[in-house]
Formats: sequence, structure tokens, C-alpha cells
Amino acid sequence: MKGKRVAISTLGCKVNQYESAALAGIFRERGYRLVEFEDAADIYVINTCTVTHLGDRKSRQLIRRAARTNPGALIVVTGCYAQVSPEKVMAVPGVDLVVGTKDRAKLVELVESAAKGLGPVNAVSSMETDCEFEEITALPLQERTRAFLKIQDGCNNFCTYCIVPYARGPLRSRQPERVLEIAGELAAAGYKEIVLTGIHTGSYGQDLAGNVTLAGLLSRLAVIPGLSRVRLSSIEPNDITLELVEILAGSPVFCRHLHVPLQSGDDQVLQRMGRRYTTWEYTRLVDVLRENIPGLGLTTDIMVGFPGETSEQFDNTYRLLKKISFSRLHVFKYSPRPGTPSAGFPGQIEPAIKEERSRKLIELGGKLAAGFAASLLGQELEVLVERQVQEESGLYEGLTDNYVRVVFPGYEGLVGLMVKVIAEEVRGTAIKGRIV
Repeated sequence: MKGKRVAISTLGCKVNQYESAALAGIFRERGYRLVEFEDAADIYVINTCTVTHLGDRKSRQLIRRAARTNPGALIVVTGCYAQVSPEKVMAVPGVDLVVGTKDRAKLVELVESAAKGLGPVNAVSSMETDCEFEEITALPLQERTRAFLKIQDGCNNFCTYCIVPYARGPLRSRQPERVLEIAGELAAAGYKEIVLTGIHTGSYGQDLAGNVTLAGLLSRLAVIPGLSRVRLSSIEPNDITLELVEILAGSPVFCRHLHVPLQSGDDQVLQRMGRRYTTWEYTRLVDVLRENIPGLGLTTDIMVGFPGETSEQFDNTYRLLKKISFSRLHVFKYSPRPGTPSAGFPGQIEPAIKEERSRKLIELGGKLAAGFAASLLGQELEVLVERQVQEESGLYEGLTDNYVRVVFPGYEGLVGLMVKVIAEEVRGTAIKGRIV
């Protein structure tokens, strides 16, 4: 099937984005031609998400879209939804191969085998006994600005609402020498920023021999030649140690941005969620982070409508978010996931109430983001230029290390470079500025 056209579509988290980029590289290395998902392709790969029922629905919609675009194409479904619900995926008309969240290194072989067979193939295998990190690596295909680097997979936390441990299996860490090797290759190839991704990133190394830790890995990444930025994609509050804070604060390589999921601002709700901290402990952690990392951009995940969440408990969440003053909120409506404990909890919240609470937090998040952007006005910001916004406008955009989007007039050749920009005004949640 070499020379055939392959289109890949990705739903969900940065781990999925990393894995799709790696799969694209594997197909390309094997002689396949990559095309856009909207184009006619011979093979469609849908990398699915199942964190919410919306992810399931979007996954099925993408499968049907691919089947309509080219009814004769081979349709491959991988990712978390495929792992936990392979029978449902197989039931969608047009699906030829279901793979799940392991054995992706063999995806080309599985595709070529499925192309010869009759009927759909379910190649999903159990994650319960999986203890080895699966190596799938290829240089990303996007502009050479930011690259994702997956250092860890799996999760042992089993929060009561979360399907991810069932979809991803137990904790597995990439060997530190391999992480450093890939980071060096990315830096040498011209990538200015590396985003470390994982399902439970803060637990990195707990399954490895030799006292391997995330803090230790970061201290070694900091000295890689040519690497301008290292960003952590997400880290649980329980995993942020004083040693980690000292390392993050001690080198300009580390972005002044942390995404620390809160989920709820009410202690009773946190307890029912199976979270392992209180609102006081979270607030104290924020104080420590801001004391040590001036200008920190702090973003979070927050869930509304968890079973039994009262109006008063939602108000507690609203007040805490406002008090902490995050730089950005990622708001989720609770979605019962089959097989998780909370799916059977009493007090399931009506969709209309979830929608109203979500709307209020999204509105608050916009105000908080604009406020954080406003706090940077007049400052000289270092921006990694990602793309030209509109060719005729001459505007370019990129991100600061503390995760604020900046738009400014520029010129050809800026993409992939670090530039200094004076922050002049706030536009929505972004900053408009000019190059120094």
C-alpha cells in the first residue's frame, strides 16, 4: 500500500496530539503520503478521546465523515474510545480496524494486514498487565516551533469520574536517557520549545529503578544545547514538590506556566471525586508557586455538575477560582463514564443546570484571562512566533512562556524565532504589541 494517501484526525489531549504526530511520521517513513483529513484519502486514522460523552460522539462523527468522503477507504480507529469501547466502534459502519492505545508502533503492519482481509478487525488488547512504555517516535510535521515529547503513559489514581486509567492502563515511564536523546534531536532540528506530555506527568519515574523523578529529569533537560523552552503540559497538585518548584524557578529554560487541575473548589465534592487534596492545600500550593516563580501563568481544569453538587458548592468553586485568579480556565461539564464509580452516584445533575454553571465559569475564565493579560501591559515579552495570522495583514502571533497569546505586526521569516514584543493593549484574552 506504499504511496497511498493517509489522513489523520485527532481528538482530545496533548498526549493524543503527540501520538498522532508520531504515527504520521511512521506512515511517512514507510512511504505513505499524508493528506488533510478533509481530502480524499486511501486510509483514514481517527485518534479518539473518551474523557466525556462528547468525545465519543465526535469520534463517531469523524468515522462517518471519513466513510462519506471516500467510501472505499480503509478506516482505522485508535485511541481511548477505541480502547474502552471497541465493540461500539466496530458497530459504526465503515470501520475496518480498531487498535486502542497500545501496539501503535505496529500500526502500519496492522493496516496492511487489514487491507487484505474481509470484514473489520478488532486488534484491541488489554491494558491491565501492560508495564512497558511503548516507543513511538518521529519528529513532528508542523512548523519547527513547538514539539510535544511524551515522557509517561497510564495512571494509577482512579478518580471516581475518570475513565482514563481504564483506557490507558497502569503507570509507565519512558527511560530518562531516551527522553534526553529525543529532546536533543528536537533541539538540533530547530525546535525552540518542547512540551512534556503524559497522562499523569507528575508521577514520572515512579515505576523505574534508580530513584528516577520528574525533578531529576528536568534538571538534565535544562542543559541541552539549543533548547530555549521546556513546558510541562499538566501536573497534579499532589506531585508538585519543593524540589520541583526550585528546579522550575532556577532556570530560564522552564516556562513560567503550570497547568494544575483543581476540578472543584469545594472540599466535599473533591472528596467524592477521589481527589487527594483540600482547597486549603491547593491554595497554599498556589502561594508557594507564585512566591518562587514571579509572573507565573497558572491554568486549571474545573468540572461543573458532579453528582450531588449543590448550588452552594458551585458557589464555593466560583469564589475560589476568583480568589486564586487563574490566568485561564478549562471548564468541563461532568459526563458519566460507564464503569466509573461516579456514574452510579445519586444526585446526577440536570443538563440545563450543568450548562448554566458552565456558562458562568467560562465567562469568569474570560475575565480572569483578560486580567492576567492586562497585568503584562508595558512589559517586554519574549514570544515564540508560531504563524502568520493573515497574509495580507502582516500580523503574526505566538505565545509567551507564561502562556499568553500575542499578536503583532511582523515580516517574513519570523516563524520559529523568539522575538521581543512590547505589550501595548489587550484584545479579548490576547495581547496586541509591537516588536522591539
